[in-house]
Amino acid sequence: MPNVKTPHLPAIRRRFQLQLRFLYNNICHFRPAKHINDSIMDSQSSPHGSIIFSTVGRTNYGFDIFSIKSPFSFLNSPVEHRLTDGTSINYNGQFVDEDQTLVFVSERSGAPRIYLRRPSSQVQIEQLPTSIDSLFLDRPFLRNKRLYYISAHQQPKQVFTSSSALYSINIEDGSKIIRLTPYGCADYSPALSQSGHLIAVASYGDRRWPTGEFHDLTTDIVVFPESDPEKRIVVCQQGGWPTWSGDSTIFFHRQADDGWWSIFRVDLREDSPNLRADPIRVTPPGVHCFTPAAASYNSKSMIAIATRRPGKRYRHIEIFDVESHKFYSVTELLNPTTHHYNPFFSPKSTFLSYHRFRGESSSGDATIPSLDPASKSSKSDGSKKWTLFKGRTAFCNSWSPAEPDVIFTSIGPVFDSVKATVQIARVSYNSLNLTNDDCGEIPVEIEVLTKEETGNNAFPSCSPDGKHIVFRSGRSGHKNLYIMDAVKGEMEGGGIRQLTEGPWIDTMPSWSPDGKLIAFSSNRHNPDNVACFSIYVIHPNGTGLRRIHVAGPEGSDEVDKERLNHVCFSKDCEWLLFTGNLGGVTADPVSLPNQYQPYGDLYLVKLDGSGLRQLTCNAYENGTPAWHPSAMPMTAMDIERNVIVGDKLRGEFDDVLWMNC
Repeated sequence: MPNVKTPHLPAIRRRFQLQLRFLYNNICHFRPAKHINDSIMDSQSSPHGSIIFSTVGRTNYGFDIFSIKSPFSFLNSPVEHRLTDGTSINYNGQFVDEDQTLVFVSERSGAPRIYLRRPSSQVQIEQLPTSIDSLFLDRPFLRNKRLYYISAHQQPKQVFTSSSALYSINIEDGSKIIRLTPYGCADYSPALSQSGHLIAVASYGDRRWPTGEFHDLTTDIVVFPESDPEKRIVVCQQGGWPTWSGDSTIFFHRQADDGWWSIFRVDLREDSPNLRADPIRVTPPGVHCFTPAAASYNSKSMIAIATRRPGKRYRHIEIFDVESHKFYSVTELLNPTTHHYNPFFSPKSTFLSYHRFRGESSSGDATIPSLDPASKSSKSDGSKKWTLFKGRTAFCNSWSPAEPDVIFTSIGPVFDSVKATVQIARVSYNSLNLTNDDCGEIPVEIEVLTKEETGNNAFPSCSPDGKHIVFRSGRSGHKNLYIMDAVKGEMEGGGIRQLTEGPWIDTMPSWSPDGKLIAFSSNRHNPDNVACFSIYVIHPNGTGLRRIHVAGPEGSDEVDKERLNHVCFSKDCEWLLFTGNLGGVTADPVSLPNQYQPYGDLYLVKLDGSGLRQLTCNAYENGTPAWHPSAMPMTAMDIERNVIVGDKLRGEFDDVLWMNC
């Protein structure tokens, strides 16, 4: 394995894997971070502790970057070479030269960072200087010792606005970082023209992110001189992922009116980008084409594209000849049952590259680091795990604060109707059976606490004294909250009462550590909208119901766009932790594997709605957080030492499910 030179950085996250039914998630660890605004808070009022949460899919990717030589020798079988070292996930690269010097994104430090691979150097992989405190870095390219990249380290001043912006820095002297995106604007997917004089981006401009838009982003193609980034020109509305052919032609993707994702081109006059022709559709309907990369080969217009073809399950890289309108398969010949992402060429098109799952037989990370609380118990250091029960779907687990050997869980289908049979169960075991000699299945006692005919019961949360459980139930025909006995449930000798009532959805309750409040998500302010949820709190006796206005004041347009879920309390009961849509999208979702809600990030807010803080920022869906009161600082050594060996890494993840193939 190549040597890796990595500057010392405080670890931002620690990643594990959580399996929920067929959905593979990734658990991360971090300490609460900075404010979403510029206000300074007293250290005594700042939240403390460690947070565990899940991220959809990421631990199953196993991405490495591969290349093939002379992809235009169509009669010859291409030979594939791996360029990255199999550590963590590596993706979204760009070549610096024809020697395959590579700049790329890797998450080997726990968060996206930018690295340089020098094929002829003793230290083959080194981390490049960027915005040191950024939680999200993407789409780097390096020209004349200047690094250009997307970062989200400067938070916007208003919610529902993406923080993705283009920056540059001289990698030799580490000089001042230059922001090329105007403040208040959001840019994605940068591309540098052949001469290096012009930059194209997919941009929202100063518009706010339309909440709910995460399939086909309504970005525009914007061009500006590298030397004068304020001279921005919109050359085409509605387009993404630009790539240059010379200095006068830009290819980009867009979902056409007929529903097919297609490649378009717009031609500029080299002496004046203000003069441009209307966009022309390049690829035909009948096949989805996206994330183009333009090449120069014998003066022919060739582009590499990712495709999804009807009746085929996998995303592949193909070459499209713009003049002859012919497609040429590339990766399907090599790895027919593997997804391939985001192609790019070397400067003279000698090499074509992309990223994919590295393969089960390749060297590097070969197992999924995992915790599996849906059906297993694990030691706090992750070194051992025991199966409590198997063969049934279990989700949303809650430990009893009063009984360390008791777990409450939901058994049944996930995200189903109010009438579906989902039951709350109490799982008891003897911790003396958790021996180091045997990490297999251990004896447990499973008591179902809800009656089968009561329909969909889920999301249990135990009171701090361990005597009661609050949960969501659809027994009335609507999903509302109920409280029942934590030992007998609603069976004989137990008891149950309804906490909330109405023709709306109240869900995902969380009991405060002091027992005084229950927080939950609800659309009761607009029951007809089943997509938008806000945070409410209520006393366990049913009094004191109130809404926590997070995105804006009561009655504002912003507050009714909230999609806030998975709420829980800090130990001192002064803060709420939740997942939400308040920050927008950080990257073009079509360039990634499937993410159900890629705008989902973690936030903190005080019980009065003040002090909003954004904790995560990436292109994944983050959710199901849990807050431990103690701060557990993690370093890269901690991650390597305490990694939990799970299932074999097989690259089992879904490509985008919202694309009709």
